[in-house]
Order: sequence, then structure tokens, then C-alpha cells
Amino acid sequence: MTSHFYQHPLVKLHYYKFGNGPKAMLCFHGYGMHGRQFTLLEESLGQQYTFYGFDLFFHKQTVLQNTELEHVKNGISKADLAQLFVDFCREQGIERFSLLSYSMGSFYAATLAEKIPEKIECYITAAPSNLKPGRIITFLSANKIGNKLLERLALSDKAMIRLLELLKKGKIIDKKAHEILFREIATPELRFSFFACATYLRFLKTDLPLFIRQLNKHDIPSIFIFGKRDKSYPASIGKGTIPKIEHAKQVLLDENHDLVKQNFAQTLTNLLS
Repeated sequence: MTSHFYQHPLVKLHYYKFGNGPKAMLCFHGYGMHGRQFTLLEESLGQQYTFYGFDLFFHKQTVLQNTELEHVKNGISKADLAQLFVDFCREQGIERFSLLSYSMGSFYAATLAEKIPEKIECYITAAPSNLKPGRIITFLSANKIGNKLLERLALSDKAMIRLLELLKKGKIIDKKAHEILFREIATPELRFSFFACATYLRFLKTDLPLFIRQLNKHDIPSIFIFGKRDKSYPASIGKGTIPKIEHAKQVLLDENHDLVKQNFAQTLTNLLS
């Protein structure tokens, strides 16, 4: 595995490159993770794929060229995100690629499926939160009042932590989701990153009818992976979308939301080999 930076007018994009196969796989991790999340696939699929694992916006070593708060509040459009990866692939000499995403990363992958489906060979997603983001995150990111509330919470030392406790007590999130989210807001820097991530990506809400049409029009094989014990994004969120996709497979693993583990790697290897 090697570490690299791609300099773009929009962002200094950090990514890891692993595997040495003839096919390209662009990888988009979950919230609070990093570009190494899928390295467990290198052993079994590294002869088949070269993986590009990106640190996504407001994660680890990836930094926007303009980090001012007002720029973050303006957000990024789907067209600009797609162009970023078109430019990246042009520099790398990548003509076509597969997509692999987990949770938050599914918003990035779905955007590319909507905007540049002709470049996609295979679409793979696990715990795809883009299929049903949830009312709370939609309110906090896309609603003006909600987003202003989120900004104030992010700048407060204790307000966001108290909000998490209320969500757990109200059974809006389960214990596992609470633990994951708490780790990501434990410091002022992490709380700001949470606000920035939700705000900057708010225009990436998936247009599900378009998403379905593009996958079908371009005959893109698709794999949707869920955790049987995932209460945040259970398999039921796909029931209105996945049956409408002609070349889709749905896989249910005996896992919770934190499902990118050896079972995931073995299952995906079997499907792609």
C-alpha cells in the first residue's frame, strides 16, 4: 500500500493505492473512517483490482483548498464532485472503474452513478445510507433551521453530546450507533468536522429514480450489502429501490453496522471472482 496526494483546484485529495490488478476500484469509506478501510480486500482481490482508497472530505489528510467557513456552508454540487473524480481518473489513466462504498461513502458513489454512469463497470455498496438517510440527518444538513442548529451544537462543548444521549434514550439510535457517533464528536475538532461534513455534502442527496435509471440504462452490475443486525441502515431501506435495478444482488451478512470485516471481504471476493 502506498500513500499519495492529488492536487486539484477544489481539494488536496489524499488517497491510498493498494493491489496491482488490471481493473480500477474507487473506494469511499464511512463517516469517521479513512482511505484504508478496504485494505482487507487486497489479499484476496489485489491481483484482480488496483484499489484507490480516498480520505473523504473533512477526514484525515484530505483538505479543501478553501477551508473558510462560508465556503464550507456553500457546499459542493454533484457536478463538481463528479468532475473531481473525472479529473483524477484522467491523471491516473483510468478509463473505467468499479465503485465500492460504505455508509456515508454511498453518497459519493451514487453521485458518480448519476453523473458519469458510462465509466462504471460495477457498483458495490455496503450499509448504503444514501437509500434512506433518515429524517434527523436530513433536517440537520439540508434544512436551514436544522443546519443552523447543528452549527451551534458543533461549536458548543457539551450540547451535541447531550443530544446524542437524548437520541439514545428516545431509541432513535441504538447503543452501537451511539458509541460510533460519540467517538466522532468527542473533541471540538471532531464536532466541527461533523458539522462541516453534513453541511458540505448536503447537495449529494441521491435522486433515486435517476440512480435506478442510470444503473439500468448502462447495464451496471450492482451489489448491495447489509448487516442483519444493523439497526441504523437495515436491509429494509432498500426494498423500494433494489428490486427496480435489473442487475442488482442483495447480500445479508450476520453483522451489525460495523460490517467491513473478514466476513465482508470473503463474501465480496466470492461474488467478484
